[in-house]
Amino acid sequence: MSPPDSARSESARSESAPGSTSSLRTANQRRVLDVLRRHRVGHKSASKVRLTQADLARTTGLAPATVSNIVREFAAAGLVEVEPGSGRRGASVRLAARAGLVCGIDFGHSHLSVAIGDLTGHVLSEQSRSLEQSHHHEEGLTYAAEMLKRELDELGSEHSALRAVVVGLPAPVIDDVVRSAAILPGWVGVNARQVAEQHLNCPVHIENDANLGALAEHLVGVARGHADSIFLKLSSGVGAGIIIDNELFHGSVGAAGEVGHLTVNEQGPVCRCGSRGCLEAYASSGSVLELMSSQMPGATIDEVVAAAQNGNASALRSLEDASFHLGWGIGSLVNILNPSIVVVGGDLARAGELLLEPARVGLRRHALDAVASTPIVISKLGHRASLVGAVLLAAERTDLLPAAD
Repeated sequence: MSPPDSARSESARSESAPGSTSSLRTANQRRVLDVLRRHRVGHKSASKVRLTQADLARTTGLAPATVSNIVREFAAAGLVEVEPGSGRRGASVRLAARAGLVCGIDFGHSHLSVAIGDLTGHVLSEQSRSLEQSHHHEEGLTYAAEMLKRELDELGSEHSALRAVVVGLPAPVIDDVVRSAAILPGWVGVNARQVAEQHLNCPVHIENDANLGALAEHLVGVARGHADSIFLKLSSGVGAGIIIDNELFHGSVGAAGEVGHLTVNEQGPVCRCGSRGCLEAYASSGSVLELMSSQMPGATIDEVVAAAQNGNASALRSLEDASFHLGWGIGSLVNILNPSIVVVGGDLARAGELLLEPARVGLRRHALDAVASTPIVISKLGHRASLVGAVLLAAERTDLLPAAD
């Protein structure tokens, strides 16, 4: 017979009480899991992502005997794979492939990307397709579900192996609800987590795409090793993901990073948010294309960048104008947050040094001397940053602990 609710509640309080044997055991298990998950950083081959039990003890600070017991429990639960080494504590340990899979989904201005990864956040498979900007969220999620099924089939995996999904959206998301119609009008007012779970039949977490880019660059990209960094995504909009003390900073309601709406000119053009002179109105791919619309009608941002690289004066000037305003915006950010690096990603980042050099000039003009030399670099992960971040976050959000005895 099941215990009454009051008895179950009392039991749960006892098991989770700070300092209890159960809470200490759980905390130790999580420390080992965190090391196993994070150690995959920088490795393309899953076979290389291995730690010995001695490594685990040294990294976690736990006693070797404690680590051995935890590894034995995890192996019995099918959570880790252990390969013999020199002695019991020389055995190598890694998360088991059969422990499950995760999925990252990145919705952009005009694209959809879906990736499947293992529980270390290593990407195993990915696909992309184009989307209409005005697509309805039901349509987009239907496509995502089809792509996910196709990838699982290609990997020879069942849907039941999927443990968690992270969906990245280019919009402020507060309490899982999309709050802006500027980029994805078919999603505004929608509880994205609920509708995604209905389509994908799996636990879903919703995150802003710039935040995912920041996480990816922090863990496996050019900002790796930096405790404090900013990732700026310059595409049809301008957004930022902020890492402070090795953690994503969301703000009080999850809307941190909407730097595209910093005012850089009160008399400037009207932004789609309704204000005038926002950074987004000057430093997005859309603003550059608008400047070039009379000379290169219908051009893509890649075509404008190529023209600039070939010496087209108008294309060079349009990128330069965007870059100086970008430097202005970055100056405000580094004055306030003092990151050790600023990473620029998104469509406009493909301009490379044509974008960065004027931005550095703008930074020096608008930042305090102490932070004016903050490095500004191009994203290592390019257009995949948000997708890779979604897979990494899905792995981190998956509770891997085996059920308590």
